[in-house]
Amino acid sequence: MTALNARLQQLVQVLLMGFLGGMVLLTFTDVIGRRLFNTPVFGAHDITEHLMAVIVFSGLPLLTARRAHLSIDLFDSWLLRPQWRVWHYIVNGLIASVLGLIAYEFAVSVGEAESMREVSQALGIPRAWMYAYLSLTSGLAAFAALTAGLPVAHSTESDL
Repeated sequence: MTALNARLQQLVQVLLMGFLGGMVLLTFTDVIGRRLFNTPVFGAHDITEHLMAVIVFSGLPLLTARRAHLSIDLFDSWLLRPQWRVWHYIVNGLIASVLGLIAYEFAVSVGEAESMREVSQALGIPRAWMYAYLSLTSGLAAFAALTAGLPVAHSTESDL
């Protein structure tokens, strides 16, 4: 399972790099078109908006599984003691609950977007599929929070 997990993470990372590269290329092309030719790329705002959501939410399960969210290590010497193990499981449960709530809210938004036929402004891209994807990845991140395990001490510059 770990080999499959590693390959899946590697695939997602490559896709994220491709999406980010595409967004940079689109933005570059749009700026050059605006400045030099007075002709922006039609729908660049819509495409950038969708790519940004895909990049952020695609990385969310990976980030959560690696316990790589922004954290402050001010109290690590105290909180990483074995007697605080239950505390870390409670925190993991709270993180999973919040991510689960986000997944639920996006799932509700899918039905709302379909019922009102919500689309993007310039290109008319239906938003329901995007909300479904955001709900799926938030749910995967919630699962990853539950299975992430206990934190480990961060290395500091003085450790190097």
